[in-house]
Amino acid sequence: MKSFKIVISTLGGLLVLIIVAPLLRVLLAAAPSLLRTTVGDPEVISSILLTLRAALWATLSCIFLGVPLAYGLARWDFPGKTIVQGLIDLPVMIPHTAAGIALLMVYGREFLIGKMFAAVGITFAGTVAGISLAMAFVSLPFLVNAARDGFLAVDPRLERVARTLGASPWQTFFKVSLPLSWRSILSGAIMMWARGIAEFGAVVMLTYHPMVAPILIWERFENYGLKYAVPVTSILILLCLTIFSVLRWLATQKRDD
Repeated sequence: MKSFKIVISTLGGLLVLIIVAPLLRVLLAAAPSLLRTTVGDPEVISSILLTLRAALWATLSCIFLGVPLAYGLARWDFPGKTIVQGLIDLPVMIPHTAAGIALLMVYGREFLIGKMFAAVGITFAGTVAGISLAMAFVSLPFLVNAARDGFLAVDPRLERVARTLGASPWQTFFKVSLPLSWRSILSGAIMMWARGIAEFGAVVMLTYHPMVAPILIWERFENYGLKYAVPVTSILILLCLTIFSVLRWLATQKRDD
């Protein structure tokens, strides 16, 4: 038993070290004076706030659309279900620059759907809406798959009992299925938001300006070198670590309650 724990702890510790070492190196590499200047840089602040906001809008939109899809995948059998599930997972597998090109060829100003949206005053290329669209496209599998697994964990007999007691399908969904699967949905939403914040490839193809934080980091690295990219990277890492630690802690507290 002791040797088993030692092996498991060692292997797990090595993986944690692989994650922690680069992050810690970045945080320690930032020059204090340059870090203070970067913290007060309006461009950096604006870019980070834009990143958080766009990822949040992408996540909220996909909760509205993705949770019903996840419920359907969990409860119903229909022709092409396997194909739909494969399509949901596809954005994770394809290069995200390719995803950005695909989005541009559909929602760009020169293409049919892009022109249709432009006619009502909505454009995606070079706008915040385009940033959220790109983030949603590449990160929605995290939400949909987590929500589907949450609904699969709910015993269908509970839903049938609610129906026999006179509840409508809507009442059963909102009073039985959703409350019993909300933790999985919340976990998926957190992961989707996190993945959206990190997105670069799809966003840069569809919307270079206004710049989200990953693009700003890349631009500063390309134009000024590693010295000026590190402070922005450090700030984003610390902010993400704080936000998601708090979110995970809150989710754990609610689970304990």
